[in-house]
Amino acid sequence: MRLYFIRHGETDWNQVKRLQGKSDIPLNEFGEHLAIETGEALKDVRFDLVYTSPLKRARKTAELVAGERDIPILDEPRIEEMGFGIYEGLICKEGASEIQDPEFFHFFHAPEKYHPPKGGESFEEVLARTNDFLEEIRNDPAHAEQTILISTHGAALCALLCNIKGKTVKDFWGTGVHKNCAVTIVDVTPEAYRILEEGKTYYKEEVKPW
Repeated sequence: MRLYFIRHGETDWNQVKRLQGKSDIPLNEFGEHLAIETGEALKDVRFDLVYTSPLKRARKTAELVAGERDIPILDEPRIEEMGFGIYEGLICKEGASEIQDPEFFHFFHAPEKYHPPKGGESFEEVLARTNDFLEEIRNDPAHAEQTILISTHGAALCALLCNIKGKTVKDFWGTGVHKNCAVTIVDVTPEAYRILEEGKTYYKEEVKPW
């Protein structure tokens, strides 16, 4: 099995650093452009099916990358973005944040100390649901010879990779959040994961990581 993970294209909230979480924000025009460019670069990949977060930004990215392929595109809630509860929609960047709780910023620098806001998710919860998804497809014989596109989100993708690499919450962020429409390729057997490529972009335009 070969998995192609992609983070969704850009949204207006990405541009201003608003916490999106489970808020259903669509791609902006540039985000659609990035997905189309990425799809063009991957046009010769024979995808058998697509799993996508049901949120609009991820699903539209999946549809644009899949292009004219006649393949199933399946909604998968376990790869939705991490939820931020009452803080969703707030601008969150150090030095100009609408979040006044200094403890929240453990989210970026010390995830092992992070406590989610009301209605939000913990790192442990996101790791558990993404790992459940990975283990399900990994152990399904129907997927053994397939090539699968997985369209997801910044923190959710970090969780997937954290599980794949066998890392702990302390190392959750790894090499950092991938840029919009960055692609990671992973070969999977029942025994092991093997990362072939991580966080590659196929477009020339500059996009800052979140």
